[in-house]
Amino acid sequence: MTLPVGRAILAVVILIAVAAVSVIFLPPVAAGGAMIVVALAVLARRILTSWVGWLGILVAVVMFIPIRRYALPIPLPFQLEAYRLVLFVMFAGMVAALLLDRNRKWKPVGFGWPIGIFFVSLFVSIPPNGTRLVEEGLATSAVGTLVNWVVLLSVFYIVRQIIDTETIAMGLLTALVWCGTVVSVFAVFERVTRINVFHRLETFLPLNLIAADGESFRAGGYRSFGSSQHPIALSVMFCILIPIAIYLSRYGRWPKNEWTRRLVYSFVALILLMGVLVAVSRTAVIVLGIMFLLTLLLRPWLGITLLALGVPLLAVGMAALPKVVGTLVLSFLDIDALIASQQTSPGFRGAGRLADLGPSLIEAAQSPFFGTGLGSRIVVGEEQNAYILDNQVLGSLLEVGAVGVLGLAVFILVPILMMGAWAFTTARDEPRYAMLAFALFLSGAGYAAALFFYDAFGFMQTFFVYSMLLAVAGWLLTSSPPALRARAAGEGMFVRWPRATVSSGVAL
Repeated sequence: MTLPVGRAILAVVILIAVAAVSVIFLPPVAAGGAMIVVALAVLARRILTSWVGWLGILVAVVMFIPIRRYALPIPLPFQLEAYRLVLFVMFAGMVAALLLDRNRKWKPVGFGWPIGIFFVSLFVSIPPNGTRLVEEGLATSAVGTLVNWVVLLSVFYIVRQIIDTETIAMGLLTALVWCGTVVSVFAVFERVTRINVFHRLETFLPLNLIAADGESFRAGGYRSFGSSQHPIALSVMFCILIPIAIYLSRYGRWPKNEWTRRLVYSFVALILLMGVLVAVSRTAVIVLGIMFLLTLLLRPWLGITLLALGVPLLAVGMAALPKVVGTLVLSFLDIDALIASQQTSPGFRGAGRLADLGPSLIEAAQSPFFGTGLGSRIVVGEEQNAYILDNQVLGSLLEVGAVGVLGLAVFILVPILMMGAWAFTTARDEPRYAMLAFALFLSGAGYAAALFFYDAFGFMQTFFVYSMLLAVAGWLLTSSPPALRARAAGEGMFVRWPRATVSSGVAL
């Protein structure tokens, strides 16, 4: 359709203005990038003028552009990563919409108070350590870390405000699973060829490289990084998407035919498992084990079905990749060797988790309640003053103390328990929603287990994916049909509805 004359003239004026500003004030690469962005914005204007479109952009940026590796070619005093720009635009747009659009109301998030307690527990670690932070030049780091947490937590709030229908919620889950599948395919390719497609984005996208390639080897081969910062983070992301893929195999909206859908998503779950294998992370085995045991305990028939399907897959994996499967699974059977592997290199970078435990607890005893202060532990870069502990809980204990760990426990565990309780109470008689809550419960439990085995909050891609799943859970517990039915009945969030019974031919 031809644009009206007025809009066409306005578009030309804007294009000329952008071109002039780019040529005069920006370097050639940045100017070219700006022009490409403008051209893409014109072509994708329908996407850029809808919240669902921006949600899709956020998912794509988080899943496909490695964080802390690329920055946009915009001359600023700091490196502007793509996800930060997307979040800034979405945040500004959301604030403007809430202030100016009378039809847009703040949607209940469901988990506001656990997040609030966690954020306060981080903040209160700063005043007791204020003098020391200033003396050691870490005050800026403390403030920066607090601001960074605002950015991290904003993903949950922004996504929750966008999810106002079941269609959007299911679309988001489907997008995350399929994007994860694409990443997994390229991770398998990376394992075979040692070529990381996501580490070559600068060759065809206007991005500046700000970090060098990383390498890690285990089980006689290369460990895949994919689009993540580390193989462990990659494997955990795949793990928390697997329950969602299994849920979509039963309740997804595409393919329409049930058996075709089950076949498609079974294949998707298999590809995600292959991604776990090529990352060669024992943390992922623990995450999968926790999720399976919870399934077996709470949904026995589902657990038995998954076990029946999993044993043949394990046998195939042992035949195809004996070293990988042996490292990931069979190593847990040799307890002495496993413990010894976690006691290596005490006092050095890359020390085993058990080697870090004793010295860290001794250090934590010196500042038990508020730690050394938020932002005081710098584990990367030229200002590094501490080692990565591969244990988020232990790292939080050192940095923000017992108060911070308590806040962390509330932030992580309360939403998980709420999802589990809701699945067996309010949504008990509506399997579509009960199983979604249960799938999200499993993903949350898996992520919680992973906190003890890697520096979880330092790897933001997985945290963002978990935050988006949490936003879907917030919609589920506050605005889904079972939640609205409970509210209409004057009940709270958790309702044990009376089951329908039949007596004398009359349904009660």
